[in-house]
Amino acid sequence: MLLKSRQKLLFIGDSVTDCERARPVGEGLFDAIGKGYVRMVDGLLMAAHPEAQIRVVNMGCSGNTVRDLAARWDADVIAHKPDWLAVMIGINDVWRQFDLPRQGEKAVPLDEYRATLDELVGRTRTILTGLVLMTPYFIETNRDDAMRARMDEYGAAVKDVAHRHRAIFVDTQAAFDRLLAHQHSAAIAWDRIHPNHLGHMAIARAFLEGVQFAWK
Repeated sequence: MLLKSRQKLLFIGDSVTDCERARPVGEGLFDAIGKGYVRMVDGLLMAAHPEAQIRVVNMGCSGNTVRDLAARWDADVIAHKPDWLAVMIGINDVWRQFDLPRQGEKAVPLDEYRATLDELVGRTRTILTGLVLMTPYFIETNRDDAMRARMDEYGAAVKDVAHRHRAIFVDTQAAFDRLLAHQHSAAIAWDRIHPNHLGHMAIARAFLEGVQFAWK
């Protein structure tokens, strides 16, 4: 596994990462770390590698776009001095283009999304041991669906940024596509965005595969 003993792993993103985590810092007992994939990652890391004592922190915030991440980056990432950083952002950047089309200022265009993510990663990469960039996703099998097609474009931008900055790229959309080959989206997420435990485990698995997690 790429994560090493006593390292701090910080997750940042939107509601899918947040999942009711504690404020101001999502770390501690019980539900402090949230109820989603971050909790599952923490549990699996501790169950398989208890001697490593990897410290997991959740700094997700519901409703966030990459603009919001930029506004709180220093306080919620840099100040915590993580060894590893995992970023999953972009769902709201796209979603606002479809659920609030008359309020165009709430959406984040692709070029701005890519440039902002690239800038944040660029000024942070040198202080990190490891970086994981995870794609946004839409739990929809029809790749011609307008929102699914747009989300795939943002996922491709994440892949480009990951390549530029030597980050581990995690394709969470591919993880959901694997599930969707056997389950209807209604069995995973009521709105095709906020997953139940099946979807959160798919994200956790994709992340852990990215960091070369292995059961002992």
